[in-house]
Parts: sequence; C-alpha cells; structure tokens
Amino acid sequence: MQVTETLNSGLKREIKVTVPAGDLEAKLLARLSDAKNKVRINGFRPGKVPVQHLRKVYGKSFMAEVVNEILSNSTREILSDRGEKAAMQPEVVMTEDEKEAEKILAGGADFEFKLNYEVIPAIEIQDFSGIKVTRQVYDVPEADIEEQVRKVTADAREYEVKKGKAELWDKVTIDYLGKVDGEPFDGGTAEDSGLVLGSGQFIPGFEEQLVGVKAGDEKVVSLTFPETYQATHLAGKDATFDVKVKEVSKPDSTEINDEVAKKLGLESADRLREIIRGQIESQFGQMTRQKVKRELLDALDGSYSFEAPSNLVDAEFNNIWSQVNRDLEAAGRSFADEETTEEEARAEYQRLAERRVRLGLVLAEIGEKAGVQVTDEEMQRALFETVRRFPGNQQQEIYDFYRNNPAALTNIRAPLFEEKVVDHLLSQIAVTDKKVSREELLADDEVAEGGAKPEKKKAAPKKKAEAKKADTDEPAEPKKAAPKKKAAAKSE
Repeated sequence: MQVTETLNSGLKREIKVTVPAGDLEAKLLARLSDAKNKVRINGFRPGKVPVQHLRKVYGKSFMAEVVNEILSNSTREILSDRGEKAAMQPEVVMTEDEKEAEKILAGGADFEFKLNYEVIPAIEIQDFSGIKVTRQVYDVPEADIEEQVRKVTADAREYEVKKGKAELWDKVTIDYLGKVDGEPFDGGTAEDSGLVLGSGQFIPGFEEQLVGVKAGDEKVVSLTFPETYQATHLAGKDATFDVKVKEVSKPDSTEINDEVAKKLGLESADRLREIIRGQIESQFGQMTRQKVKRELLDALDGSYSFEAPSNLVDAEFNNIWSQVNRDLEAAGRSFADEETTEEEARAEYQRLAERRVRLGLVLAEIGEKAGVQVTDEEMQRALFETVRRFPGNQQQEIYDFYRNNPAALTNIRAPLFEEKVVDHLLSQIAVTDKKVSREELLADDEVAEGGAKPEKKKAAPKKKAEAKKADTDEPAEPKKAAPKKKAAAKSE
C-alpha cells in the first residue's frame, strides 16, 4: 500500500492511497482458499471445489469485502502511523467510474482512494494551578422547606367548608373565564376548579388576588402572562379572568403530620421534609455547580487560542442554529423581535460554536493526560437514566439502539467525561466558597417562575440573549425535547 500526502494546509489533510492489484489478488486468493473448506456447492465434495470455480461464483463479492476491509483498516493505520487524530471520521473519496470499479473488483486494476480530514491540533496544556474561582453557596432556610412542604401536601389535606374570607392555604372552588383583549382564549375556562391559595398551581398573580374572597363573590383578576409562558400565543400578554367563587374551605389542621405524609406514600412527615430538603438543596446545588463551572470555563477560554477544526465548528453551529430557529418559531418571534438581525445572530452563534469546540478539545486533552475514565458502571447507570425518559413500550428498543451503536453511546459518555474533568480541575485549583442570598445565586441565571421547587418547572423557548447565556457556558450537549403545553391558566 502506497500512502502519499497530497494536501497539508492548516488542519486540513488529503492522503492518496494506492493498493496494487497484486496485493488485492493476494488477499482475494487467501479468502477464497479459506472458503474452499467451508462452502458447499452441488457437484463437488467438501474441500474439493477448485479455486477458479469459487472465484467465478464468489470473486466479486469477496473482492468487495477485501476493499471494505482495506478502507476500514487503512484509515486507522494511516492516522496511527502519522501520529494524528482526526477531528471527525475521514471522508473517503473513490472512483465513480463504473468501468473502473468493475476492473478493481475483477482484480484487474489498482485500488486508489483518498482520505480527506481535519486533524485535532496539538494542545499544550498550561499550568492551571493559578486559576481561582468562587463557588457561590446558598443555605436554604427552614421557612423555604416548610413553604414547599405546604405546597406539596396541599392536595393531600382534608378540607372543611368555612364561612368568611379565604386566607392563604385555604381552598377555593371557582369557575373562571379567561380573556385576552376582551376575547376568551382556549384553555382559559373551567368550572368547579379547586385551588389551594399559595400552592403555586396557577400563573403568578392569580392566587394572590383571591386571598380575601368569600363564597358568592365575583371578581375580575388582572395579570400578565410570563414572557416564557409555554402557550406561546399568550406569552407576555395582559389577561383578565372573570372568577366566581363557589366555596371556601380550610384545611382540617395546620400541622403537617405523619397521616398527611402517608397519603403521599411516605412513612412520616420527617421523611417528607427530608426528601423535599434534598430536592431543593440539589437544585440550588446544581445552580452553584453551573456558576462555578462557568467561571472555570471562562478562565480556560481566556488561556487558549488555537484554530478549531472547521468541520467540528460547522457541526456545532448547525446544532445551535437549528435550536435557535426552532425556539423562535415556537415562540412566534423573529430576529427583529430580539433586536438583532439574522446576520448578526449568525456571527454571534458562530463565535459561540468556536468557543464550545475549543473548550471541548481542551477538556478532552486535560482529561486524557490526567487519566480521567468513565467506568462501565457509570455508563450503565447513565444509559438506564436515558432509557427511562422514554415510554415503557419503547425502552427496550432504545436500550438496544444505544448498546448496538458505539457512536450513540459516545453521546452519553461525553457529558459524563466532561463533568469528571471539571471535578478534576476543581480539585487542582483554588476554590473559595462564598455564602450568598437566593437572589444573588439566581442572578443572571435562568430559573423557573417561582424559584426552586422539588420538580423544576420547564420554560418555553427563551429569548436570544437568554439562550446565549446558557449555551456559552458549555461544550456541546444533547438537547432535551420541548415541554408539552399545559392549560393556559395553570402555572408553568
């Protein structure tokens, strides 16, 4: 096999490979000889089929296997011999001339092909021991835990009808009719709807305006839908709700006891509080992690400047750009609504794609040199978590797909590896913990309406500026499916 470099420009490489017809013939004969003792052909005893007859019957198909084997093995061998890592699977360019292809399969011509690829640039890892980051930590107060306990147990409580005005944590039974610009809208109407005031079930501003009502009252609730409301045709719009109060009830007891917890399938109120505390602290912990990771990545980004493989950048840009356009379309917005132009947005997201690719390569190099590994157990656990997101009747199919597709498994391994590299870096640099308020921790972050909750509410497609904020901080990761719409009056 003759290997000739025909292009070496920046990160781009083109390699011409020639496999002499004699080498092809030798490989074919070896394959035919091996098959001689295995195939069964009428008229011949086992092992007595002449090679020429085998060639006549199987020659082209065996030669095709030889060619495919050469393509598969030679790419790996050439890169290894050259000491290069391809950014993506090399493109193989072969003759499109059918007559020439027939000659090759017949063993009458040399097999020539080209490999086109970009190399991953050599990255010299710098000393990162001088990097300093601040880890913002928020201690969740007991009042927040108790408030969430009340919200979670609202529907599990017993209520009895009361006379007088509705107070916080009372339950009201209402009819309502929602209107925008004086016209009713889909999903904005209900009868005999039970609502615990303070539970956060409805959009912000709705429940607060019902504190103080009593049975028989009629009230007009005025509010504005959140900009991130999932029903995009209502997002950001002013609305009114004509509300008729049918009944006011109070909880049988203000105490959150074991009986209430058991209605939720838990053994005790203490266990309920423990679970809710863990969920809330975990969510704020994720925000803390996101911020310290962002600071670390910013420091790394400022320390490395090199040309990133254009095919990786293009692939990353296409992923980002597709998501941006899907979000805009879902929100019914345009680039003009975001106070920009498509050209400016493209330039911005191109820079974002380049940053993410560079950071990904830097983290990969740091992880490799540090010996960071993702264990089989970690992969299996992550695979199960991925499969669980799908309906039960699809889970086995999804599991088999990942197990049989190494490239798909790479998409699961990559974020695990990245987080372990970040952990490694955080153990090597100066990290200072700083106690902050809830508002400080949430500042500049995208959080669900109403703040941290055991089950974080999902938001509708974000504005360009917000999307940039999230995407800028991370090397590429798989996108999650968009959340489903809920009834218009209900909270996100």
